[in-house]
Parts: sequence; C-alpha cells; structure tokens
Amino acid sequence: MTTRTIADHTVEVNDEGFMTNPKEWTKEIGMALAQEEGIELTPAHWQVIDFCRQDGLASGKAPTLRRITSNAGVTTKEMFALFPKGPAKKVARISGLGKPEGCV
Repeated sequence: MTTRTIADHTVEVNDEGFMTNPKEWTKEIGMALAQEEGIELTPAHWQVIDFCRQDGLASGKAPTLRRITSNAGVTTKEMFALFPKGPAKKVARISGLGKPEGCV
C-alpha cells in the first residue's frame, strides 16, 4: 500500500489505485477521482455513488453491478452510460471503496 494526495487529502491506496480506507473518502475526493476517469458527475451519478457508499460501508465491500442495479434505481444500461467501460469498478473507485468481487 501507498499514500496518494487527492483533492488536498492524503489517503491510502492499493496498487490499482483503490482507496483502502473508505472512511478517508470525501465528496471532493470523489469529484477528483471522477475527473480522472473523465466523468462529470450529475445527480444520477451521485444517486449511485451514495447508494454504493451506504451499501459498502454497511457490508464492508463494494457492491456488485447486479446489487447496484437491483437497489439503486438504475438499469444496467444506465450504469454503462454513467460509468462507461466497467461501471461497478469505476463507481467503486470514485466512491472510495475497494474493487468489487468478480471484477478483473
């Protein structure tokens, strides 16, 4: 593990760039990580991020794409539009959670 400064906050990240302590996350960090991914956050993005944060903190792991689409009020097609090319992995990174199980 290493540390990285994101949006003026020093956080711990793993080799893939995922934060290792979700409690270090802030909305400013989320916005900076989204910008790195080329994503401009809209209310629809925040709906998904907020769900992932709540679910991830409660369960101790990032939710899968199926769990997100079943519980966050978005379809799989909408997830791919909001977070292109690996939506569960991208939203987990932006949300300050670890990589979801099953993601390569």
